Amino acid sequence: MSGDDWRSFSRGPKKPAPEHGIKMKKAGTTWWGQRWIEALELVLRGDAGRLARGRTYARAGRTHDFEVRGGKVTAKVTGSRTTPYEIALELSQHADAIWEKAVQGMASQAEFSSELLAGQMPKRIDEVFRAAEASLFPTQRNELVTSCSCPDWGDPCKHVAAAHYVLGEALDRDPFLLFELRGRSKAQVLDALRAARGGAPVPADASQAWLDAQLEVPKVAFGNVDARDYDRAREELPALQFSFDAPVTHAAVLLQLGAPGAWGGDGTPAQALSPLIRDAAEAARRIALAEPESPTLPEQDPPRSSEPRANVPVSKARASKSKSKAKKRARKRSRARR
Repeated sequence: MSGDDWRSFSRGPKKPAPEHGIKMKKAGTTWWGQRWIEALELVLRGDAGRLARGRTYARAGRTHDFEVRGGKVTAKVTGSRTTPYEIALELSQHADAIWEKAVQGMASQAEFSSELLAGQMPKRIDEVFRAAEASLFPTQRNELVTSCSCPDWGDPCKHVAAAHYVLGEALDRDPFLLFELRGRSKAQVLDALRAARGGAPVPADASQAWLDAQLEVPKVAFGNVDARDYDRAREELPALQFSFDAPVTHAAVLLQLGAPGAWGGDGTPAQALSPLIRDAAEAARRIALAEPESPTLPEQDPPRSSEPRANVPVSKARASKSKSKAKKRARKRSRARR
């Protein structure tokens, strides 16, 4: 579009957001989602006004028909024209050699596998990609190709920016979209990790018989059971021995896993939960060994008044009480005679 065509372009009244539009609430709630937003603002180097208008469009639900497929993001954004604008985003995909090195790096440390299986992106994920001379997040403008059917020459335009912010919120929910944008699906990454750690990947078209043969699922035949024998052991049970020694380190699993990406508390989860785990373990040990609970301290006597007490001898106090009782008995006898 030439300059004259741009000046003659009529904006017209802005169309309302479609009912099926995606209303972005807050992008960047996870560390990897925040990294994506930072990459957007750093790599695209768009002006602050267009980025701000893109956030407004994303919050208003003007982005719709959002799809990630084959490492490419497509979407539509409703603006001032009757026809929504067509958006496309594409991140350069890593070569097979880079992915092989990155997978080997992730497989070498158990924390990567555990966090990825839990749906979290490991904070040190970029270390394995840097070792493979690459990066998971875009660092240069030529890594990110964007297009929009609007007549705005800005890079990015507000429609592209809106799609980027919606993508940032989608990444918060599913970090594996980052892998897909770089050329590997979630299943491909997890299968490669299992293979690198010694487990064979499961074929996509695996039948139940194939799974049973691989896993050697035992078969159990059930016969008729008399109600009187339902809870009776068929043979003598082996002697069981248990040890209730206190562990050397409490919350060892939490210490090994570290803090998840979405953790926002003070300290680490192990520091926050270790006292509770220790108390629960001690209570379970006492119950198992039938030990009484720790004796509680006896209740203290109520505090005495701070007012000074009269220094009255005990003998005089008793004599005063005796006189009072004698007077009461005398009054009763007097009333009885009347």
